[in-house]
Amino acid sequence: MSCIRRNNHSITSEFILLGLPIQAEDQGLYSALFLAMYLTTVLGNLLIILLIRLDSHLHTPMYFFLSHLAFTDISFSSVTVPKMLMNMLMNSQSISYTGCISQVYFFLFFADLDSFLLTSMAYDRYVAICHPLHYKTIMSQTLCVLLLTVSWVLSFASASLHTLLLAHLSFCGGNTLPHFFCDLAALLKLSSSDTSINELVIFTVGVVIITVPLICILVSYGYIGTTILRTPSTKGFYKALSTCVSHLSVVSLYYGAIIGLYFFPSTDNSNDKDVIVAVMYTVVTHMLNPFIYSLRNRDIKGALRNMLNRRSSSQ
Repeated sequence: MSCIRRNNHSITSEFILLGLPIQAEDQGLYSALFLAMYLTTVLGNLLIILLIRLDSHLHTPMYFFLSHLAFTDISFSSVTVPKMLMNMLMNSQSISYTGCISQVYFFLFFADLDSFLLTSMAYDRYVAICHPLHYKTIMSQTLCVLLLTVSWVLSFASASLHTLLLAHLSFCGGNTLPHFFCDLAALLKLSSSDTSINELVIFTVGVVIITVPLICILVSYGYIGTTILRTPSTKGFYKALSTCVSHLSVVSLYYGAIIGLYFFPSTDNSNDKDVIVAVMYTVVTHMLNPFIYSLRNRDIKGALRNMLNRRSSSQ
């Protein structure tokens, strides 16, 4: 391996991704499984975007954020899964230094964007349930675009900061990553440089990007829960609750995987648990999101039914 140094003469090198903890004879089966999961993720989220674009009844703040969440889910999965599948099918474990740094950047960017979008959706549900008479006034198009813009800017800033700090590290001790993608934490362990600044930034930015949005979501649902419990009619209770179930399910999957992966990391040397949880976080969660929103959402099912009816009537 050629040593990667940050000086006047940059030396190109590569990293070796050990991939998933599976036997060599099972590579074909698992590659087919993950290919099916990836295609399901892409097609399912594209369907959500298409339905929201075509059905005027879904041109509301809630579905505005949902369409962008669907786009983020496709992008997030596309950062890691295609490269993992390519390595599995070609029996290759290498990724270039540039490719690895790029993967870190886009992984962090879309992970942060996911967090902000889920927070915006929680605020939308809070306004809809706790202040229904002022919903259209508060959740104006201007506010929705502003929330989306702030989400993109903060995600860009966070991912850029981590990536720039990572690019200044040296990797002279080894080039083997016990993962199926270039995970930032795994790269810091591999670096031969002092990573104290990187770790400080990870902790500080993590509080802003992950912890603060999670607190905002919990506070929003605290108010929502109080309002729902004060609802006098049973019909109103279930109607208010149904609008939140899908979002709460996605939030639980997303933050549950993050907490399991980064707050309770594996203590052994195999890192198998971390890799399996990372699969949940990067592949499974984003595949399940379209099913959660379509199966638990009458508006989405209605839009799909209308689209299919229009298509059958036109034939």
